[in-house]
Amino acid sequence: MYSYIKGTLEEYWEDTIVVESGGIGWNIHVPLSVLDRLPHVGEQIKVYTSFQVKEDSMTLYGFFSLNLFGFRSRQDLKMFNQLLGVTGIGPKAALGILSSLSPDDLRMAIIAEDSKAIAKAPGIGPKTAKRVILDLKDKISMDEVLPLQFAGGQTE
Repeated sequence: MYSYIKGTLEEYWEDTIVVESGGIGWNIHVPLSVLDRLPHVGEQIKVYTSFQVKEDSMTLYGFFSLNLFGFRSRQDLKMFNQLLGVTGIGPKAALGILSSLSPDDLRMAIIAEDSKAIAKAPGIGPKTAKRVILDLKDKISMDEVLPLQFAGGQTE
């Protein structure tokens, strides 16, 4: 529904940021790994989003990632959506995994079948970690592990 939200970063705490765009303050849940890459409060930001609807809530999840060349990338959002396709992984668990592992580290763990690395994420046990590997190992290619490191292109 929402591809991204571009606006002013108004505030942030724990796993949530508020971006003002069009006179609306958007409450967006983000991985903890995003917090150290955020611009300063009052600066412009572009956050790729995933809108999740449940019986009792409507929640925006957001991702702000930069590739090696400083270009904005949808890498985190793509990995989030792939995790949502795994049996037993909901938005909070997917966010927890991406708070513990970068998308590249997660892809490498999947390819290496390193369930212990994935199980370090909050709320993810050994069985769920193995399920992530089983469900995603055919969907991850070695080319995705180091995206654009040698290509010099932009993924936006």
